[in-house]
Amino acid sequence: MNAADNAPSPRVEIAVAVVEDEGRFLIGMRNEGVPLAGCWEFPGGKIRPHETPQEAAVRECLEETGLLVQIAGTYPRVDHDYEHARVRIHFFACVGVEQQRPLPARFRWVAVVELRRFAFPPANADLLVRLTAGKTA
Repeated sequence: MNAADNAPSPRVEIAVAVVEDEGRFLIGMRNEGVPLAGCWEFPGGKIRPHETPQEAAVRECLEETGLLVQIAGTYPRVDHDYEHARVRIHFFACVGVEQQRPLPARFRWVAVVELRRFAFPPANADLLVRLTAGKTA
């Protein structure tokens, strides 16, 4: 075994759209068969090569929810190590522009006061504290 075998894996870059509308946030249940299945999440996913985190957040939200969004601000970036991956999550405050197709059943709008009732992945902990305390991006 050499030192390269012990080197940490590179961080997976993730972009997340934290979509708010009149005190409600758009969240979805993670699908079965994926890491952290059964947890709730904000729309988002991996950043593609040659794509900015902002572009990825908008793209992922549209792909997952049918909602076109606009970036309105940023929340603090988070580095987190899970058993399945090391991630760097870029969180963006977003506002809806146009619902281009019906919202999939796994997504729902929840009031900010209800956010703590849902189980999110650990990397979302600081963001959830910030949101439920009424702190904006």
